[in-house]
Amino acid sequence: MNARVVVGISGASGAAIGAQVVQILAGLGACVYLVISPAAEQTIVEELGPHALTAMNDLPARRHRAVNVGADIASGSTPTSGMIVAPCSMRTLSAIAHSFSDNLLVRAADVHLKERRPLILIARETPLHLGHLRAMTAVTKMGAIVMPPVPAFYLRPRDIDDVIDQIARQAVDLLRIAPAIAQVWQG
Repeated sequence: MNARVVVGISGASGAAIGAQVVQILAGLGACVYLVISPAAEQTIVEELGPHALTAMNDLPARRHRAVNVGADIASGSTPTSGMIVAPCSMRTLSAIAHSFSDNLLVRAADVHLKERRPLILIARETPLHLGHLRAMTAVTKMGAIVMPPVPAFYLRPRDIDDVIDQIARQAVDLLRIAPAIAQVWQG
């Protein structure tokens, strides 16, 4: 596979989903470009433990600092097969919706929209107010796919790892870079 995929991890709860997305993409042979926001670094430590941030550096991905707005993925001239932001905070989603490219994660997302490349946003917030919904509508109208991390309870997950894996697989499937890998309802 020659797919190049950008993965952003923002500061919302659910950093384990982003890490699983990277693992799945690497397992498919994709070249992964990873951007972790400063807020996500705090969330990773809080949710996954004090050594988790170091473990993120060991993920099979080319890591870019969020402040590096001059990185190759900040330009449409760098071909990619798509981008997944997992999780996507409302701050990041709102910045994408309003083209406020103040960091590499948002700039890379903006590039995917302008180049009409797949952009999957695993929006992590509940409940939602009108501002959140308007931002989701705006990015959807621009071509992004908003994918809340909703568990597929009909698959009877055994534990949280099953839930995380299924959500990550669904997001990767939306890129359409390989045959579908998420479990499906069998009826």
